[in-house]
Amino acid sequence: MPVAGRVVTGYSKPKIADYACTAGVISYSNGMTLARGVSVEISVDEGDSNNFYADNQLAESDSGAFTSGTATLTVDGLKANAEKSIQGLPTADDDGFLNYNDDQNKGYKGIGYITRYQSDGVVTFVPTIIVKTKFNQLSRSAQTQEESKNYQTQQLTARIHRGDDAKHTWLKVSETEYETEAAAEAALNAALGISSNSSTPGQPG
Repeated sequence: MPVAGRVVTGYSKPKIADYACTAGVISYSNGMTLARGVSVEISVDEGDSNNFYADNQLAESDSGAFTSGTATLTVDGLKANAEKSIQGLPTADDDGFLNYNDDQNKGYKGIGYITRYQSDGVVTFVPTIIVKTKFNQLSRSAQTQEESKNYQTQQLTARIHRGDDAKHTWLKVSETEYETEAAAEAALNAALGISSNSSTPGQPG
């Protein structure tokens, strides 16, 4: 059971995997660790609420259902394999350069990550999966080094879609709170169809 009063103390192991849905069953393949995680934020859009008024006051209300959303991930940086995957890039040309062009085919991805919690001094780890997303085009920036080193991160955004299963699942949060990050990562890998427990960013599992 979830622990009441737990607070978030960390975020790690952002992962991606190719999304598919066959006969209403969602599955994942070709998963990998995306990069080293810095932060994650999920914002959602809801449909209009359905309100019923009686005796001159609000008597019943159904909150709006999830329609879409945006996932914003800040990471340390992308290796080539991870960039190819989320941007749908073709294989590099003979010159070794990845080409952003009309051949891009950005498929749907599942995004997974681990949230670290603490409650009464007890630390636990909880896997989460954003079921169906499509990454936006990458924005790029870089800054020269001055007197001191300035660590620069990369921000990724992805549109969140409703899943294609019968209930249109869009987010999955583990009910189990794991005692170690390794155990939580193993559960996340299993859910995303990642056969290896490798945490090397950009390395397919």
